[in-house]
Amino acid sequence: LGALSPEAHETLAIAMNRIGGKSDSGEGGEDPVRYKPYANGDFARSYIKQVASGRFGVSAYYLVNADELEIKMAQGAKPGEGGQLPGHKVNALIARLRNTQPGVQLISPPPHHDIYSIEDLAQLIHDLKEVNPRARITVKLVAESGVGTVAAGCAKASADNILISGHDGGTGASPLSSTKHAGSPWELGLAEAQQTLLINNLRDRVTLRTDGGIRNGRDVVIAAILGAEQFNFGTTAMIAMGCVYVRKCHLNTCPVGVATTDPKFRAKFKGTPEMVINYFTAVAEEARTYMAKLGVRSLDELIGRPEFLKQRNIPNHPKANTLDLSALLKDVVPDLAEHTGQDADTISRIRTKVRNDGLTKPELDLQILDDLVEIISGSKAPESPEYGEGAITPEITEAVRLLPDRPAVRLSYDVINTNRNIGTRLSGRIAEIHGDRGLPADSIHITCRGSAGQSFGTFLVAGVTLELIGEANDYVGKGMTAGEIIIRVSEDAKFEAAANAIAGNTCLYGATGGKLFANGRAGERFA
Repeated sequence: LGALSPEAHETLAIAMNRIGGKSDSGEGGEDPVRYKPYANGDFARSYIKQVASGRFGVSAYYLVNADELEIKMAQGAKPGEGGQLPGHKVNALIARLRNTQPGVQLISPPPHHDIYSIEDLAQLIHDLKEVNPRARITVKLVAESGVGTVAAGCAKASADNILISGHDGGTGASPLSSTKHAGSPWELGLAEAQQTLLINNLRDRVTLRTDGGIRNGRDVVIAAILGAEQFNFGTTAMIAMGCVYVRKCHLNTCPVGVATTDPKFRAKFKGTPEMVINYFTAVAEEARTYMAKLGVRSLDELIGRPEFLKQRNIPNHPKANTLDLSALLKDVVPDLAEHTGQDADTISRIRTKVRNDGLTKPELDLQILDDLVEIISGSKAPESPEYGEGAITPEITEAVRLLPDRPAVRLSYDVINTNRNIGTRLSGRIAEIHGDRGLPADSIHITCRGSAGQSFGTFLVAGVTLELIGEANDYVGKGMTAGEIIIRVSEDAKFEAAANAIAGNTCLYGATGGKLFANGRAGERFA
């Protein structure tokens, strides 16, 4: 939102919600008025919310209003370049959603500065699963040599979905030098990711999806054969709404109102959800035609079955016939079965597990909610799964709803460095029930003693005070929008507080509000 006009962005979301698809918010937040169904029954909320390197628009309220959360590591059309929204496209609405000022150029850095290793990525995935335990987490990667190894790392880091993004995508704002000369076709990255996940016995944990020039049913079928279970459409969906491809997206002068924030041009937007639905219906019909020709009844029969593809022979072409695409079309399952002693028919080529959650349970964060339920209702909270649809029980929802009408809650815990994301799950529930306004100041005061783990106070919201007597690790206050964090040394400490570290790296990354008081030094990449 911002790259696209609000009208185009909303039209896409409504269309996908009508047909049971998934629209992606992209970077830049989303207007909260879209979080509730409209009077006519349409729902304009994006199914997927994106978390990009600039963290524009990312808050607990934004994150809990999603069924899926996507970490955009890079974009296929401009790998390694980050993002940029020119200042003339930042109007009052975009500025409000991105927590900035109108007219200011907004740049997302090439890296996430809280992700310098696969362990950092695993922690961000954990952060997002804590604030919204019902959501599935996607990691968006760029198709390139070696992406299979990265995809395997993402699966081990508890990602639920992996998106392989090809070079032939992006809006008209992507630099031509990048779209023409950088990135790789999605076919190369997708095939490598599928093969690597199979070899490492990880394929059943994750859903593979791809994008970057998917245009028609034939592309969908080929992507499925190479391993994709889901398929992203960007440019063609914009064309279905009326985009005429004049490549003026970055100039804010889109003549059909698709990629502009200028009211004069937005008024020219004539797209409707029906136009988008008609396009996807045609894609589905074409895909069914190809499937019938191949003799299959469902996509599951095609996924990861490279025997349905063969390399074309182009006579008298000086370059085409020098290409060897056998690596893309290799079926690794027979060799894998022989090596492991498994029956090839039992090796899954698609995701079979419902979720891919880590082994570390968020015990303290769950304990905080259980104690809150007991204080508010007077009875113990029922058992519930850590993640998934049943993670948020009616008892938790009711306790959080009643908090503004009850006396301030005081809780105290001893903590160790495996207690990650203290306060994150609580903040997510407060945002879900009470929105961005949160709770009155200091409605909940949690005192911790010891050495807190990663992401202390991540995505903190109004009304919550976290006091830590001891020290914290990395990512203190990441993404917080309000609330208060206090970190101080013990009263009987034998060292000078100001000369010693009390918090780790990357504190306050993506934070837009609240207060942090730390009586000591912090690590690098502070704020």
